[in-house]
Amino acid sequence: QGVSGTNNPCPSGYRLPTDAEWEAERLSWGSNNSAGAFASPLMLPVAGYRYYSNGSLIVVGSRGHYWSSTVDGTYSRNLAFFSSLADMDGSYRASGLSVRCLKE
Repeated sequence: QGVSGTNNPCPSGYRLPTDAEWEAERLSWGSNNSAGAFASPLMLPVAGYRYYSNGSLIVVGSRGHYWSSTVDGTYSRNLAFFSSLADMDGSYRASGLSVRCLKE
C-alpha cells in the first residue's frame, strides 16, 4: 500500500523503508551479501521468513528478507540476502518477512 498504507506494521511515527531506500542501504555495505548486511550499522541478521502457503519457518540462519513499503502487482518488494548475494526481490504479501521501521 505504499509508505503511508493502512497495513503499515510500524508504530505511529514510523514506516517501512521504500524499495529505493533499501537499495541505497544495500549499496553502502562493504560486501554485497549477508556478511555485509550484518556488518552494516543496521546489523541485519539472517532471520529467514515464514512461508506464505503453510506458515512454516524456512531458511532461518541462512537468508535475510526485509519488507519495503513498495508494492509491485501482487507482490511487495523486499531486501533479500544470503551468503553470496544481496538484491531487491518481490514476495507474496502473505509471506512473513522481517521488518525494520524508519522514524518519519
